[in-house]
Amino acid sequence: MRKSTKTTKKDFNKENILNQGVMMLMQQGYHGTGLQKILDAVNIPKGSFYNYFEDKEHFGAEVIQYYIDPFLKQLAAHLSNSDTDAIGAIQCYFDELIEELVRNNFKGGCLLGNLMGEIGDTSDICQESLQTAVNRYRDLLQSGLKKAQDQGTVRKDKTARSMADLLINTWQGALLRAKIEKTSGPVLQCCQELLGNYFRP
Repeated sequence: MRKSTKTTKKDFNKENILNQGVMMLMQQGYHGTGLQKILDAVNIPKGSFYNYFEDKEHFGAEVIQYYIDPFLKQLAAHLSNSDTDAIGAIQCYFDELIEELVRNNFKGGCLLGNLMGEIGDTSDICQESLQTAVNRYRDLLQSGLKKAQDQGTVRKDKTARSMADLLINTWQGALLRAKIEKTSGPVLQCCQELLGNYFRP
């Protein structure tokens, strides 16, 4: 029983650190987020941090996966809704992202996109984690688009994988423009032109 309680506490502490890491990396970037700032925010000693993470790079890599997990769950929930067609489910998912973006006054953007620009070519460990996160995202979108193809609502002369890649690439670029222009125009255009037009039969 004691062992179970200790494990639960350890998992809880690690989740606290990862959650704080997401917030701080979104606000200050990877290089602007010092280890001591993280330790102070979650009120743990440096030794405890190294019980969970080998170093800051490995911490960053885990933050990336921790960050993408809720988005994947959110998208999967939409795709599993039997009352909605697959392309409609994907559209609903992106509509929710856009609504949240507007609520946050276009601050933050996407942590994946932010880190790709900041450390995507300087940290091999984080680069690998970013690639894994993007692939997980792409694979889930691909499955949704393949389902939409089977339902006859998405064109079949393009592969679901190529369309999923195009959607992610366009969405990331649109997010950056929305962030600097503080308008939903770029992301709305992305969804309208791809999900509502280009992907259609």
